[in-house]
Amino acid sequence: MERDYRVKWAGGLRFVGTGASGHSIVIDGDKKTANSPMELLLLGTGSCACIDLVMILEKGRQKVIDAWVEIGGIRQEEMPKYYTDLEMHFVVKGIGINEKRVARAIDLAMEKYCSASAQMAALANIKTSYAIIEADTPL
Repeated sequence: MERDYRVKWAGGLRFVGTGASGHSIVIDGDKKTANSPMELLLLGTGSCACIDLVMILEKGRQKVIDAWVEIGGIRQEEMPKYYTDLEMHFVVKGIGINEKRVARAIDLAMEKYCSASAQMAALANIKTSYAIIEADTPL
């Protein structure tokens, strides 16, 4: 197994994580200067699912202009305080977006393609919802 990732202490409760891609991110256990590790879990899960959602919709020739996911989580009270429940609300903005395709794309992203949501689903119940916003201006 290659060890292509590194997390290096930067003082206090701050660390710098560098991925196999060579890109780095600051991580802060105090949340004073950067996201905490647990925040990054939610951001990673949301970005993974949203990337897959957009790719699936674009492949299906949907005219997506913008997309995002709003995420909330509940952690168990005792240590380790992992997430037990997540809510993910996807928003897709576009022109003539097909609601059935959005629902199917979310299902595919969450159940088949997004590795991060699959990992989170091992310990957490994940509930999804979505909204579609019709764009005012054509592409």
